[in-house]
Amino acid sequence: MPEDDLVFKALADPTRRFLLDLLFAGDGRTLGELESEVDMTRFGVMKHLKLLEEAGLVTSRKEGREKRHFLNAVPIRQIHDRWIGKYTARHTAALLDLKAELEKESPE
Repeated sequence: MPEDDLVFKALADPTRRFLLDLLFAGDGRTLGELESEVDMTRFGVMKHLKLLEEAGLVTSRKEGREKRHFLNAVPIRQIHDRWIGKYTARHTAALLDLKAELEKESPE
């Protein structure tokens, strides 16, 4: 499966997005810490983390007996640059031009 497809698949699930939000708020969380934040089994959280890791959105590091999970936002940025940024650039430029024009015309 192409890399973009893995990222889109990972982001399609609300639980996985929530796990990413948790890691954004506090990186380096253990499975137990993440599990305590969601209403699902340890095995369910592990399955979601595995898919996030396969998509490159989460990395993990073993520390003693614990495994810590970290957010990797690079794939999200790549999706933004490829699929969002180019579609919004023209509209954003047009709005900035309109704003500048309106500010020139308005009496102060």
